[in-house]
Amino acid sequence: MKQHLAGVTGQITSCKKVSHDVRHQMLESLKNVQQKKQTEELNEAYDDQQEAEESPQPSKRVAFAQASEAVDAIAAIGPGFKGPSYHELRVNLLGDCKKECQLLVENHRSNWAKTGCTIMADGWSDQRQITLINFLVHCTAGVTFVKSVDASDLVKDAQMLFNLFSEVIEWVGPSNVVHIVTDNAANYVAAGRLVHDKYDHIFWSPCAAHCFNLLLKDIGSMPFVSGVASRASKVTIFVYNHMTFLAWLRKREGWKEIVRPGVTQFATTFITLKSIHDHKHHLQALVTHDHFVKHRLAKTAAGKTFSDIVLDNKFWNDCLIVVKIVAPIVHLLRIVDADEKPSMGYVYEGMHRAKKAIKEMFKGKKEMHKPYTDIIKARWHKHFRCDLHAAAYYFNPAFFYDEKFVEKNNITQAVLRLLEIRSICNDLAKGIQEMQVYYDRKGSFGRESARTVTRTIRPEAPPDFDDQEFDNENVIYQEHAFPAESSRQGVEENDMNITDQPILDVALRVSSVLPRFQATLTLLELDANFHISYLFDQSNELQHSFPAALSLSQLLVSLSLTTQSLGSKNGN
Repeated sequence: MKQHLAGVTGQITSCKKVSHDVRHQMLESLKNVQQKKQTEELNEAYDDQQEAEESPQPSKRVAFAQASEAVDAIAAIGPGFKGPSYHELRVNLLGDCKKECQLLVENHRSNWAKTGCTIMADGWSDQRQITLINFLVHCTAGVTFVKSVDASDLVKDAQMLFNLFSEVIEWVGPSNVVHIVTDNAANYVAAGRLVHDKYDHIFWSPCAAHCFNLLLKDIGSMPFVSGVASRASKVTIFVYNHMTFLAWLRKREGWKEIVRPGVTQFATTFITLKSIHDHKHHLQALVTHDHFVKHRLAKTAAGKTFSDIVLDNKFWNDCLIVVKIVAPIVHLLRIVDADEKPSMGYVYEGMHRAKKAIKEMFKGKKEMHKPYTDIIKARWHKHFRCDLHAAAYYFNPAFFYDEKFVEKNNITQAVLRLLEIRSICNDLAKGIQEMQVYYDRKGSFGRESARTVTRTIRPEAPPDFDDQEFDNENVIYQEHAFPAESSRQGVEENDMNITDQPILDVALRVSSVLPRFQATLTLLELDANFHISYLFDQSNELQHSFPAALSLSQLLVSLSLTTQSLGSKNGN
């Protein structure tokens, strides 16, 4: 009746004599009913998930990694062991776990004053649309969860975020904080500026993984790339929607699934493109086999489209082009998205190597590579071009001591701007003198072991996305091999002279530069007043080296330890 009076068609005819007031009331009533249904369904789904997570069914519990560890631990005790009671689990053992957690946090707090730390903020919404902001602190000892704020009823403007950051900074200790990492939303950017205005030694930068994800999104939205991705999507949809063909493919030797999840939504698109290119011969064998040719599905419109795409050489060339364009970016995304080790010292070099790889792929033809390099430069200037990234790159021996390294004025100026901040370096002369030791490779920096380490330690390439597979491909890109995209933004180019090695050979896998060397050689001997001398081996070679300020030492160590990724788990 309400639908009849409201004029909602589909299940009943509309009443033509009802007044406008009654029609409006009925429409509002239907909206309220629909909203109530959606709320109930959402709550039921949430309750079902909670029940599934808390289910005591052994078949679900045994799936946890801790289950096998618990069984092994119990078996090691031997017969006669009695498990804890309900009271012991909820009172005694829970209290012990709390004390253990407090001791772990205190251990982390002691490291904050020695090496500096990074504050990370991660905003997300749960299934009930409750907006939460998690605050975490990262240092050499690990990551510490500080608190979670329910911001559902708060106006998430710059001032509110600044107040939240200030509370966390004061709890951690302003002198211990070097860096703040958030996403790149406008309110977080403005809050970062307010924090830096109040604490001039604390710098803000966006989450690198989130920025690389947006970079891949920009590239994926280009007409040429989106066209290739759309055709590839038709291939995967047809294969996975028809089990008879998928079963035939799975029987072939060396077959691997085409669709594999990536670190982010947009990375998955390009990883799937590469996977499709890897299965080129399998797919072509399918469309030429009697199993497909004589099947009724081959005569359908979808089957003909699938066959045309698979047998089109231009599609495979375009697919290869897109894969080679994004390969360095996807690998760099994997580096910064990993949680094990820091990666700030490799972002600067990695971005420039990605641009150079694209230029070399197009044989230096500006009209062909410019649309892609412009997107990279636009994201670089918007998100990554900051003094912290430049300084982290400068103090990375893997790049600074490379024989092909060419020092650029903007890099040196960025480092000097940091040193000129008194709260970072209260004795500029001594700080520059210590930099000179690093620059001239004196003392332990000049050891043969140090030279060997900087030349040989390289990251492990990801096994499922390695563009080295394409190095032997003899693909010649002609002038009009594919459409050139219009430039998004005209950013003045300021490329660095960098080595010719591809990024997959050079960017170290999210590893900390200075801590890696501490196990094999002495980097610096720091005065006891710095409170971080335990990080380095003692050496007699630098007994008379120039001591730098505590805050400068904190900056250098933190630059090599700062985590760049919040995980891009929220996909924002």
